[in-house]
Amino acid sequence: MFQSILIANRGEIASRIIKTCKQLNIKSVAVYSDPDEDSPYVEEADVAYPLGGSRVNESYLNMDKIFEIAKEAEVEAIHPGYGLLSENASFARRCEEEGITFIGPTPDVIEKMGSKLSARKAMEEAGVPIIPGTNEPVETVDAAKEVANEIGYPVMVKASYGGGGIGMEIVKSESELEKAIESNAHRAEQFFGNGTLFIEKVIEDAHHVEIQVLGDHHGNAVHLYDRECSIQRRHQKVIEEAPSPLLTEETRREMGEKAVQAVKSLGYRNAGTLEFLVDEDQNYYFLEMNTRLQVEHPVTEEITGIDLVEQQIRIASGEELAINQGLVQIQGHAIEARIYAEDPKTFFPSPGTIEDLIIPKEEFIRNDQSIKKGFKITPFYDPMVAKLIVKGKDRNEAISRLETALSMYKVEGIKTNIPLLLNIAANQAFQDGNTQTSFIQEHITNK
Repeated sequence: MFQSILIANRGEIASRIIKTCKQLNIKSVAVYSDPDEDSPYVEEADVAYPLGGSRVNESYLNMDKIFEIAKEAEVEAIHPGYGLLSENASFARRCEEEGITFIGPTPDVIEKMGSKLSARKAMEEAGVPIIPGTNEPVETVDAAKEVANEIGYPVMVKASYGGGGIGMEIVKSESELEKAIESNAHRAEQFFGNGTLFIEKVIEDAHHVEIQVLGDHHGNAVHLYDRECSIQRRHQKVIEEAPSPLLTEETRREMGEKAVQAVKSLGYRNAGTLEFLVDEDQNYYFLEMNTRLQVEHPVTEEITGIDLVEQQIRIASGEELAINQGLVQIQGHAIEARIYAEDPKTFFPSPGTIEDLIIPKEEFIRNDQSIKKGFKITPFYDPMVAKLIVKGKDRNEAISRLETALSMYKVEGIKTNIPLLLNIAANQAFQDGNTQTSFIQEHITNK
């Protein structure tokens, strides 16, 4: 087991990792930018070092500075959290070169799954269903038209190296295709340095369901069941829950088995998530793989009782998984609401100072956050400031508890999306489990 770990991240996920480090008697080393100097996670860590700068490229993406601190602090491992450097193969590779353990999968696997095209090929080879479409780049408009006519409109034009909805566009007819190809290739080149595009069939009325997996260095792999992540705005998740209200037990079992099959085929190590689109007939199609801890990991922890960060650390240190599939059981239902510092109607960020803060506390509530009264929310980072997680004996009780907890939550001085979250929780379609990826547009913003 490691003696010390540097956390190359900030905010609530840094606090979350520090919590497990304390439980395992591991020294936690935090890093912080200038605006984050007063952030609670900085105090919670055993030791914290300044990165300097405000913007992410000056601070949390500054690899040279992070490794300089890692050497000074003499850490044995680095936990990247999520976002930032967590899926950066070059960072993972440099950890190897510096003799520091990267708490995550190998650089080669990160690279392979980082390209949506190579990920599609790998999953097809592993026997996992993929969305009908191309496994090779679409290099001309004529080639795109040929593929679209073959699989049928509507289609999705996608950037192979895209993320966050950038470089993605639904195309409903051939007349729209040329413009979509040109504009999305340009945007992908701008944002990701790679304009490679491919085409997939649009799965209509789809649910976004993902499977949590763990794989160790000894060939063992398990899944920790599913999460429903369909409530999204601008392709970013807002509410997640476990287990999915859509899946039958047969589909749940089959998807879990396919996910483990993929992990073993890839030789995958550490925690990962396979994301799928699932239609109303329980057909499921691989979407992408996240080679890191997910923002929504707490709902899986709540229904299984398994600490995912602890598992990540143990796997990275070379331990064999102590969990077999038979030991993983679903107990109750958990829902996570992401609290964003943003306008609940326009979704524009709302930086400012938190003038008052009341965080609800009940035995059924879990709060993952690193904010406090007087803390300044800056425009430099992702606007998510906290996660509210509730658990109930079943989905109905969890929804009721979510409404109660959200109504108790008070953040003054900035706008938050709490009014939106309350609207979602009270919506009959949500309560009935009709949570397709178009939910917010259909049931909230267009009302």
